[in-house]
Amino acid sequence: MRSNTLLSAAALCGLSLAHFELKYPESIGFSDDNEGDSPCGGFTPDFSDTDKIVDFHVGGEAIAVRSTHQQSNWLFRVTTDETAKSGWEQLFPIVQQSGLGDFCEPQITVNESYIGKKGVVSVVSSAADGLLYQCIVASFVKGSADAPSECKNASSVKASFTDDSALSALVDSDSSSESSTASASATASGTASGTASGTGSAASSTESTDAASALQVWSVTGLGSIVTVLSMAFLGGALMI
Repeated sequence: MRSNTLLSAAALCGLSLAHFELKYPESIGFSDDNEGDSPCGGFTPDFSDTDKIVDFHVGGEAIAVRSTHQQSNWLFRVTTDETAKSGWEQLFPIVQQSGLGDFCEPQITVNESYIGKKGVVSVVSSAADGLLYQCIVASFVKGSADAPSECKNASSVKASFTDDSALSALVDSDSSSESSTASASATASGTASGTASGTGSAASSTESTDAASALQVWSVTGLGSIVTVLSMAFLGGALMI
C-alpha cells in the first residue's frame, strides 16, 4: 500500500513539471520553458521538414492533450499562413476542462476548402499560468480518422463549452463569430456519439454500455451551451485516478 502511494505521489510530481503536452497529433516541438511564447511555444513551423507534416482529416481528427492544471480552457484554431502569425480561424467552441490529466476531443473538423492545402493547427491553453501554445504542421486531406489510442480522458475530467476573451482574441473576428454557430461533434469507436449546434433545434445522444470509454454529450440549444461528461478510463499513463 505504501509503495503504491509513493508511486502515485511521484507520478503527480512528474506531471506537475510540464504545462500541457500535446499527445496527438505530433507537435512541431515541445519546450516547457517556452510554451508561453506565441504562436507555437518557441518553435517555428518548417514546411520543408516533411517528417513533421501530419495528415489532418477535415471530416474529423482527434486532438489529445494532457493538462497539469485543475482547470484549463482550450482553443483549437487553424491558419494557412506558414509563419503562423495571422489568418487564424477557430475550429471548435472553446472548451473548459475541469480535472487534470488526459483530455481528448475525438472529432475536430476543418472546412473542406482546406483540402489539398497545408497549414498550421494550433492548440492554445488558458490556465492559471497564462496562455500556452503548441502547433501542428498539417496537410489537410479528405475524410475522417478514427480516434487513436492517445485519445483518452482521465476519469475525473469533465468539460463544458465556455467563453474566454483571451482565447477569443487569438482568432480573426470574422472567424470567431462563424465558429460560435458551427456544429460541434464528438464520436469515438465503441462509444456514444452526439452532435450539437449553437443555432440548431435538436440534439441527440446515445449512451454506451462500455463504462471504460463512455462519452456522453448533451446540448442546450439557443445558447450554444454544451456540457460533456467524460468517463473514459485513464489508460497507459502513470497517473491512476
